[in-house]
Amino acid sequence: MRSLLIIHPHSEHVSGEAHAVSLRQTGPEQLLESNGYLTLPCRDESEIKQLIHDADAAVLNIPVGTISTWSARLEQARAIPLLWWCSAESALSSTESCEANVPVDGILIPSMAAHELNWALHFSAKRFFERQHWLSERKQLTARLEERKWIDMAKAILGEVNGIPEAEAYDLLRKKAMNERKRIVDVAISIVKAQQMLKA
Repeated sequence: MRSLLIIHPHSEHVSGEAHAVSLRQTGPEQLLESNGYLTLPCRDESEIKQLIHDADAAVLNIPVGTISTWSARLEQARAIPLLWWCSAESALSSTESCEANVPVDGILIPSMAAHELNWALHFSAKRFFERQHWLSERKQLTARLEERKWIDMAKAILGEVNGIPEAEAYDLLRKKAMNERKRIVDVAISIVKAQQMLKA
């Protein structure tokens, strides 16, 4: 992990140049750059879209309450490890959100030594891959449950129409799918939708 995207929402009352100088002195850039990391500061979605493909992770220099919003914006562009920059200011402004379910993979603090920073980045990358794996498994399980629902409805329709038990209805559904060279769930969906159209 060598390039880090730094998210700082733009301050309306500070000019862009003054804002960048101020952040470089007090934000994560100073810590990261002094330890050999390349930082890619950005303040809005257009900058995120330009820079995210060059980044290995994103450091969010924002209050905890706004992390979910920025996380969703980043996720739309590209999934990367997310770390929260926990400065005294952001920690204080986030006390009301401490119970929130925040999608971050790690935390960085201004007082970190080089070895602490390296370990924090290492474990955040590991946590990110575990989180992505869990999200992928969850998506697959949700899809399987949805498929099961359609198959069960189609079995019930076939059983009722043909006066046969559920096991035979499933066999009929499976044979139809094989004959049409389709997935069982696709045949099930077409049966259920056809029946819904006839009832309408």
